[in-house]
Amino acid sequence: MRRKGMFRKVTSAFAALAFSAAVFAGPAFAADDPIVIKFSHVVAENTPKGQMANKFKDMIKERLDGKVKVEVFPNSQLFGDNKVLEAMLLGDVQLAAPSLSKFERYTKSLQIYDLPFLFKDMAAVERFQQSADGQKLLHATSDRGLIGLGYLHNGLKQLSASEPLRVPQDAAGKKFRIMSSDVLAAQFQAVDAVPLKKPFSEVFTLLQTKAIDGQENTWSNIYSKKFFEVQPYITESNHGVLDYMVVTSKEFWLGLPVDIRNEVKATLDEAIKFGNDVADQKAKADRQRIIDSGRSEVIELTDAERSQWVEVMKPVWKEFEEDIGPDLIDAAYNSNM
Repeated sequence: MRRKGMFRKVTSAFAALAFSAAVFAGPAFAADDPIVIKFSHVVAENTPKGQMANKFKDMIKERLDGKVKVEVFPNSQLFGDNKVLEAMLLGDVQLAAPSLSKFERYTKSLQIYDLPFLFKDMAAVERFQQSADGQKLLHATSDRGLIGLGYLHNGLKQLSASEPLRVPQDAAGKKFRIMSSDVLAAQFQAVDAVPLKKPFSEVFTLLQTKAIDGQENTWSNIYSKKFFEVQPYITESNHGVLDYMVVTSKEFWLGLPVDIRNEVKATLDEAIKFGNDVADQKAKADRQRIIDSGRSEVIELTDAERSQWVEVMKPVWKEFEEDIGPDLIDAAYNSNM
């Protein structure tokens, strides 16, 4: 009887150990079937993000054909940015690249990227993101089951509107679409405007029907989504950065075989660099295409006009300093030097 009892205890211990190992290992993958990575995003295929996703798909096919298959779903075909992170945690999608604003409910530290006029140009953004502080932020959501794999640029944001915006007073009372971000809401409230949190997929219709007066976006998105066709004025404010974090679920990522995971990460790094180069070139080209179209007037701010916007919006930094951390804000600001 004693031996039988000891046998049961040993068997139970091995069962518990096996269960723990299975949980730690994450999802199991069939040896004969390729690992499917569904990559969901919300923008057009000709944007930097769209081109990056397709480049990643093509390179994975070239390097890991038969082992890994990437399926890309652009234009919110699979999920919008408001739902994609929940879907990722459920295993319905494996890769996404939401704007950094979308992580607000998972971590407050990434709000740093929404602070207005924090970065003077994209070179400063890149310096900060590649620094130790910037790289650490990729893991800010790991305790919530999400792992950042890299930063993807889109560019600096401009303001478009139904009427010219030259000084902060011009925005007063106007309704602007924003992403779901408390910082962006505070940014527009600072100029007495009305921020409305709406999905990206609805912006064109909202502008076309005049349900809103304006929006903020990069040259790439303004051009690819044809916002310039329904917005007669675009102010070249360069007031904020619109970047994305390429993200996956911790369970999926750690569940990949190590050799596969390393190859996927190396390929993704190359695709992101490609996408960032596209973003830089496209920002300049799409700005010129908008000007050449004659559909929308691009307003270039004088130094005095820009200073007014900075003065009115900079107090937003202080408002969110406790959530983000003053040292982190200082590190980001110092990347301008």
